[in-house]
Amino acid sequence: MHSVDLSKAFRLLNHGPTTLITSAHTSQRNIMAAAWVCALDFNPAKVTVVIDSKTYTRELMEAEGTFAINLPCVQQIEIVKQVGSISGRDLPGTDKFVDYGIDTFAAQAISAPLVKGCVGWLECKIIPEPHNQNTYDLFIAEVVAAHADERVFSEGRWHFEGQDDLRTIHHIAGGVFFATGQPC
Repeated sequence: MHSVDLSKAFRLLNHGPTTLITSAHTSQRNIMAAAWVCALDFNPAKVTVVIDSKTYTRELMEAEGTFAINLPCVQQIEIVKQVGSISGRDLPGTDKFVDYGIDTFAAQAISAPLVKGCVGWLECKIIPEPHNQNTYDLFIAEVVAAHADERVFSEGRWHFEGQDDLRTIHHIAGGVFFATGQPC
């Protein structure tokens, strides 16, 4: 893992990958799959993410003011399906990370854990916009740290050639995913 210059952090998301959103507050933490995540700006680096008001992840995000965007790869498709199909609220007294054997490591600037095995990570601080959050479930956040797996992202660009298991994934609907394709 290496740091990504924040002015280039948008390049981690430009191709529209499915993401895993992690959040934490006090001793609680959660993870969910999210497809509606988008780069917004590059100076300072900003993103948008749509998180339904009923999710446990959002509750923790709002309480802490931060969250992480993790970019899973093909070899993590089962994790994406698992955490995307059940709410952390439906697992009282348990932890999705423990239940699904998801290894994490500490972020540099926020409390939310980062998911091992992903190929990109963005640490985000929410820019409060109550109208957007309450009306559209839309969060705007500043990226305060960004990292990538140098095997597939370096010099500000993705290069998946020869790394099929590390390709990012894209949800197209109904539980169907595609892997990132070949460059043209």
